[in-house]
Amino acid sequence: MSVRIPINLASEPFRKDRPMLVASGLTAVLLLGVLIMLVTIIVRQRDAAAESRAASARIEAQLKQVNAEHARLEAQLRQPLNAAVMDRSVFLNALILRKGISWTRLFGDLEKVFPGSVRLVTIRPYVTNENLIQLDMVVGSQAPEQVTDLLKRLERSNIFGAVALLSSQPPTQNEPLYRYRVSVSYAQKL
Repeated sequence: MSVRIPINLASEPFRKDRPMLVASGLTAVLLLGVLIMLVTIIVRQRDAAAESRAASARIEAQLKQVNAEHARLEAQLRQPLNAAVMDRSVFLNALILRKGISWTRLFGDLEKVFPGSVRLVTIRPYVTNENLIQLDMVVGSQAPEQVTDLLKRLERSNIFGAVALLSSQPPTQNEPLYRYRVSVSYAQKL
């Protein structure tokens, strides 16, 4: 009968390192894949940023060219020989804008908000620098309360805007009505 005695003749005891080495290798491969993905993203973003900078530089160059051309044309228009043509052009453009106001529509809109006891004496529409229509009106009535009613109706209307009372005149022998000069914004599209 032989008895076996387990004897380990190695200088170090046996360890099961293979699963740990396989897991470490897989982790290293996974981290290498993530590193490659991150480097690829960084390179793409750097290339996209370079393209954006190049496009921005091209647009800046075009803008400088357009501004130079604009300055040259402005200088040419400001010459004394061209000043009369420029003034006439500005005048004609203002007339065209003013002619764009529909009188029929204006009076129809005013008719909707005017009380029957208030008279429209004069009206002068004009276009502001912001291309908005402003109405300068003189209205008349037998009593000041009637004009107050008109001002309230104008402010409540979605066609007319802010109302400013510019001046007032009491009745005289020649004019039996209270007269008020009113400025109101008007929302008609040009």
